[in-house]
Amino acid sequence: MIVAFLDDLMFLSRIREAARALDVEVRAMRQIPDLVEACGQKPDAVLVDLDSQRLPVAEAIRALRQDPATAEVPVVGFFSHVHAARAREARELGVSKVLPRSAFVQELPALLRPHQEGAA
Repeated sequence: MIVAFLDDLMFLSRIREAARALDVEVRAMRQIPDLVEACGQKPDAVLVDLDSQRLPVAEAIRALRQDPATAEVPVVGFFSHVHAARAREARELGVSKVLPRSAFVQELPALLRPHQEGAA
């Protein structure tokens, strides 16, 4: 299972389409308590839109990293290349992998592939 913390419905649709092709479940969250609860179920990764203006992204990442049950869940953050400072901030918050949006889109199938049902 992959958890997505983002509010861009068009981009979420793109992620779900890629995941569906690989038979990977994607659960979308918009609230921190829901995110933390879903991550307590040990998802393979959390995908986070670092550019979201509506979601408390930094607070959500802090909540995941501070909770022993979710501290080790891999978090992949993506951002617009025009907001390069977000990459540094995300790494400081504990985001596992930070990618410009264009690289994220290009790498999305590879990011999802290790998480296919029955994958080793």
